[in-house]
Amino acid sequence: MNFASLKRKLDYHYHNYNTKDFPTDPLQFPHRFNEYEDIEIAALIASTFAFGSVKQINNSLDKIFLKMENMPFDFVKNFDYKKDWKIFSGLKHRFFSSKDIAVLFFALNKIYKYDDSLKNFFMQYYFDEEINLKETIAFFSDNIKAMFAQVGSMTHGLKFMFPNPKTGSACKRMNLFLRWMVRKDKLDFGLWREIPTSKLIIPVDTHVARISKQLNLTKLKIVNWKMAEEITNRLSKFNSNDPVKYDFAICHIGMQKIDINQK
Repeated sequence: MNFASLKRKLDYHYHNYNTKDFPTDPLQFPHRFNEYEDIEIAALIASTFAFGSVKQINNSLDKIFLKMENMPFDFVKNFDYKKDWKIFSGLKHRFFSSKDIAVLFFALNKIYKYDDSLKNFFMQYYFDEEINLKETIAFFSDNIKAMFAQVGSMTHGLKFMFPNPKTGSACKRMNLFLRWMVRKDKLDFGLWREIPTSKLIIPVDTHVARISKQLNLTKLKIVNWKMAEEITNRLSKFNSNDPVKYDFAICHIGMQKIDINQK
């Protein structure tokens, strides 16, 4: 497939999927809210839990948002780990235990108490446009896990919540969160305007990897940070300012097993 044909195909699927009608995607959860802090918190939680089957993801998120009484910011700013950790008793999501979930909210409470927003916390490590997001995500992950360590041992679930790209992880869920926060269209919120969309790295899971291989966007076999960079670099040939715009379409084409060559 030549360059022009592939660009037309990608743009067709982007426009087809650029809609607010996405009842099965975890992106539905931050779209429930209008206030900045609620969106930011809902987005981090939804992206953090975005692994496993769609049914399992949405079921876990429904339970968490019910625990928060659908008021994420109020819940986070008033969360007292010593008194409130039992709120999540009996709730788990794959590798995440109920205590792991409570520890996440402990960290969120500290972030909003001292930094006012996730953006302010994240931007401590993105202080220059010459810095790439790999470095920033690594600092962010290390520091949030340092907060986790304040309330007990570092479980497998807590380590898995925020992996480090320097160890090779594709960091799919963190890149997903950043896509939601940085890009702006019918899907994504564009709340973090300090980061150019050209800096984003595509969130790669098995679905994105499979479709990307079919489209010759990557020659790598293992899903890792190098694959995410390679796919992003290839997509930048079609849109250098916003290569990750194609992520949602590629992901859902893979999930729904749509023939990418039908258009």
